[in-house]
Amino acid sequence: MSLPEPGRRVVVRYLLPTGQATDALGELLSADASTIVVDGKRGPERIPRGAIIAAKEVPPPPPPRRPRTGPST
Repeated sequence: MSLPEPGRRVVVRYLLPTGQATDALGELLSADASTIVVDGKRGPERIPRGAIIAAKEVPPPPPPRRPRTGPST
């Protein structure tokens, strides 16, 4: 499975040891023959290549929304 270059934002679907699938979304920090590392909201996640079901590059997150304000009176 080919991955984008480190530094790109990716989503990786992989199997946990329990057999459940989960996703890691974040910056691809590194990738070697056995493990990839994705830095997401939960911190860096080391994912064995053999557990990966699918992976792809995704666009940057949208800019944060402005806080809502109530109606002016």
